[in-house]
Amino acid sequence: MNLKKIRLHIISMPLKNPFVTHLQRVESREGIIIEIEDKDGLIGLGEVVAFSTPWYTEETVKTSFHMLKDVLIPLLERHGVNHPKELSELFDTVRGNAMAKASLEMAVWDLYARQQDKPLWDLLGGTREKVLAGAVVGAGAIDGMITQARDLIEAGYERIKIKISKGADIDVVRALREEFPHLTLLADANSAYELDDAGHLKSLDEFRLEMIEQPLGVDDLVEHSILQTKLETPICLDESIVTPSDMKSAIHLNSCRVVNLKLGRVGGYNSALDIYRLCMESGIRLWCGGMIEFGVSRAHNISLSTLEGISIPGDISSSSKYWDEDIIDIPIVVENGMVKRFDKPGIGVGLNEKRLKEVCELREEYSL
Repeated sequence: MNLKKIRLHIISMPLKNPFVTHLQRVESREGIIIEIEDKDGLIGLGEVVAFSTPWYTEETVKTSFHMLKDVLIPLLERHGVNHPKELSELFDTVRGNAMAKASLEMAVWDLYARQQDKPLWDLLGGTREKVLAGAVVGAGAIDGMITQARDLIEAGYERIKIKISKGADIDVVRALREEFPHLTLLADANSAYELDDAGHLKSLDEFRLEMIEQPLGVDDLVEHSILQTKLETPICLDESIVTPSDMKSAIHLNSCRVVNLKLGRVGGYNSALDIYRLCMESGIRLWCGGMIEFGVSRAHNISLSTLEGISIPGDISSSSKYWDEDIIDIPIVVENGMVKRFDKPGIGVGLNEKRLKEVCELREEYSL
């Protein structure tokens, strides 16, 4: 691929409004933007979606920076690649660190698509001209959550995800369902419950949720399979699915009916496409999850979401939902519950260099 150099930008931007779960309150978002340049000057973009602290997974911005600088970039420098698919085997020598791996793989896939002068979605096999968009309402007072949901519905979102936890679940879901009886609504528990709470969780069945996401342990498959037999509401797995092997186990155990597919969590496109194929073969529904990302990762999510089998609206909100100004040159906009795919080469967007410079805290460059 004639790779020449890589630039890492550690950036930080305040959210327009705090994002709250029972695990964390996020007011400012750190991340790492990756540029990988070839000898002809073409640039591919990736993004580390880990948070500043390990509340979602064990990875953080700092650990990802270390892995990129000291392990993954040197691996790429020593061995090189002719195609992005080769990164899977190359990175197999490194345990874990899916988000660091994914960020570099995303950039390589974007660059490869630009070298082919094709949109990335085309190389992935995508067909959708518009992708289905949903949004998230963080935890908080019920009146405030209703207001947030109403504002999102008025902005064109047709699927709303709400955060729930013990003591903030039944009343919250009931209030949202009574206010919006026809809304596609799902609940994300971020592992707030135990299997002993099955009877309590069954109380959610009456509210016709599209799914309940990751109700039990972050790495559990067995107890989710038991819980699913007790619920009418489909279980969606998020944190439990990190590798295609996890997906195979979940299928054998009947642990879920839905999967939230996140590029960062599963280590990038190569793993994500394997998980996608396994779900399609097994009749498990899919949607593309979000991580309060900046525009680079969001543009990658749009490319992934053009796959025909991703049939549930994903966490692909407008740039303006979280940021006063994003770091990409073409803001992402939701219209009538949809986002148009980008038809330019690669992910279809570039960097807003002025904004990137304003929010950049550290920049390093490495020759390949």
